[in-house]
Amino acid sequence: MKLSHVDERGRARMVDVGEKPESARTARAEGTIRLSPVAYSLVEGNQGPKGDVISTAELAGTMAAKRTAELIPLCHPLGLDLVRVAAELDPALPGVRVRSEVRTVGRTGVEMEALTAVSVALLTVYDMVKSAGHGMRIGDIKLVEKTGGTRGDWKLSEEDT
Repeated sequence: MKLSHVDERGRARMVDVGEKPESARTARAEGTIRLSPVAYSLVEGNQGPKGDVISTAELAGTMAAKRTAELIPLCHPLGLDLVRVAAELDPALPGVRVRSEVRTVGRTGVEMEALTAVSVALLTVYDMVKSAGHGMRIGDIKLVEKTGGTRGDWKLSEEDT
């Protein structure tokens, strides 16, 4: 298999998508941050030292998705039709689970935008409750599903993990 972002000399390059047909594209991603009991309690009670952790994380994830091309060197800048970020407390972790959905009609997919939204939302949770302790763990960030494009639809399966 040949990597699309590497030229014949092994150098990084941006992929030319100019000849690809436009199609509706969607990507969903998710990830988690495990919190200490003290930090979890602060988020649950909406008493974080910097304010509302959940809604701030969702907003940060949305903003990050829109700026993905500025953060990931070979990503194409895209006009996004939808960015949805949902952060929720998960007592089983204990912590916060973040999910994103990104949509566009274009020549390239929105997987990186969905993953960036989740990553920045989780980093925002960390930033907002770090005064309660630095022992948090961000992890399990993954693409869950993507639709559209020349390679078609894909969904995470047990064999992928």
